Amino acid sequence: MKRIMAQAGITLGSVALAVTGAIVTAAPANAALSDCPSGGLCAYLGVNGSGDPGVVYGDNTNLLQYNKFNNAESLYNNGSSCNVRIYSGTGYTGSSYILNRGYYNGSLANTVYWHNVASNNWCV
Repeated sequence: MKRIMAQAGITLGSVALAVTGAIVTAAPANAALSDCPSGGLCAYLGVNGSGDPGVVYGDNTNLLQYNKFNNAESLYNNGSSCNVRIYSGTGYTGSSYILNRGYYNGSLANTVYWHNVASNNWCV
């Protein structure tokens, strides 16, 4: 019985190692986050920061003029010192939420911001 349990433990350990390896190699979705320049708010056309970022700096009353914000599926705040408030309407109107500095929203799906990041305001 001990031998069977030991075999099972080795097998489970191998499976866990294989799964862990898969998770580590699945991380490139976040590699795109490193493409977001310091100080910028980045929007991505894919979830979890996948794809090339569209970047803006400072406060913006109309982000819908930029394809990556008008069609955003995820966001990353790579600001150098501030949190950023995201709005669903232009001119800082509509629904809003704060995206903390250094954090990302991996999926805007099922929110009013899905393909609709309309304006932003820093240092809120």
